[in-house]
Amino acid sequence: MADSEWVTMTEGVKRRIRADGEKMMLVEVRFEAGAAVPQHSHPHEQISYVASGRMAFTVNGEAVEVAAGESLHLPSNVPHAARALEASVVLDTFSPPREDFR
Repeated sequence: MADSEWVTMTEGVKRRIRADGEKMMLVEVRFEAGAAVPQHSHPHEQISYVASGRMAFTVNGEAVEVAAGESLHLPSNVPHAARALEASVVLDTFSPPREDFR
């Protein structure tokens, strides 16, 4: 599958599907400095890899900072939020794939 079109998630945050399989999905998310995704949860297991920049996540009420080259595991149904401490690119892997992103 070719990369999908960019979709705006919130102000300063956009995403596109980079790879979409039967049991997993890879999504590129670009954040402008200071942009955020509000707290949410989903039944998908998620691994976020910060390709560039620096991110502040809140996971189940705990603050976690993740820098370029680091990753974060988010279990299914755990409330989480993300904010870019600087312009950032994050690669999110979801299993199973996010039907709501297709």
